[in-house]
Amino acid sequence: MHRPSYLRLLETGELEQRVDAAVSLLSPCRVCPRECGIDRISGEVGYCRSGRLAVVSSYGPHFGEEPPLVGRHGSGTIFLTGCNMRCVFCQNYEISQEYRGIEVRSGELAAMMMELCERGCHNINFVSPTHFVPQVLEAVLIAAGRGLDIPLVYNTGTYDSVETLKLLDGVFDIYMPDAKYGSDEVGFALSDAPGYAGVMEEAICEMHRQVGDLVVEDGIAVKGLLVRHLVLPDHLAGSDEVLRFIARDISRDTYVNIMDQYHPCGQILGNARHPHQGSLMRRITGSEYREAVSAARTYGLHRGFPLH
Repeated sequence: MHRPSYLRLLETGELEQRVDAAVSLLSPCRVCPRECGIDRISGEVGYCRSGRLAVVSSYGPHFGEEPPLVGRHGSGTIFLTGCNMRCVFCQNYEISQEYRGIEVRSGELAAMMMELCERGCHNINFVSPTHFVPQVLEAVLIAAGRGLDIPLVYNTGTYDSVETLKLLDGVFDIYMPDAKYGSDEVGFALSDAPGYAGVMEEAICEMHRQVGDLVVEDGIAVKGLLVRHLVLPDHLAGSDEVLRFIARDISRDTYVNIMDQYHPCGQILGNARHPHQGSLMRRITGSEYREAVSAARTYGLHRGFPLH
């Protein structure tokens, strides 16, 4: 049975040191690439609208994730409120942009983790953890001390700082980043994320350095990288560029979920002045999806998406 990496850090005292280093990033805040510079420890809020405490929207076993995460008993998912991006088509915009959730202390967050573990979930899956890395690490320290012993999943939109990710080395066994866009221009237009493509590429390279390709034992993911890419209408996501990057700079053995479920939602529905609303007001076509899958196969990728 795979032993989560954070248990070794707990035993050596390194996990507590990581917590201290992460909390220091809250003032002035430089947790993510925006580096707002505000004092979150005193309750100031920046772009992500988050202060000292984590905010949780909901938690529970989730069966809609990728099969290696779900298994028989589900992925123990904790939906964190807020985000450091503003995707105009966000399917969880009530959580990410309307900020629906409740503040929780680290002990309460740890208790959620323990409950999910006791319910048999195969992992603890933090959704949108980027702006709450210090708070998550505090909770991991507490939960690990109480006997938590299942892998942790970092489920992110990937506007992440490499400096912050390095504090998670040996803490998270599974990284599940979105590779949203192949160009900075589209990343800014659709997610208000300056320099997104470069930030995303550096972040995923660091994640892969830490955990390598996805390792599955008895059908369940225990360690490694799982990349998600959502195909958008009119090639807005730059699928060819994204998939080429993954194959060239990460690994041809990367598990890549090429997703076809885009549908108009969120801010784009009421924003007729947005330059890409015309494209984003429809689902993708079968041809657009097949083109993305074909590109993946051409670049030598072969895990996580239909091969035929």
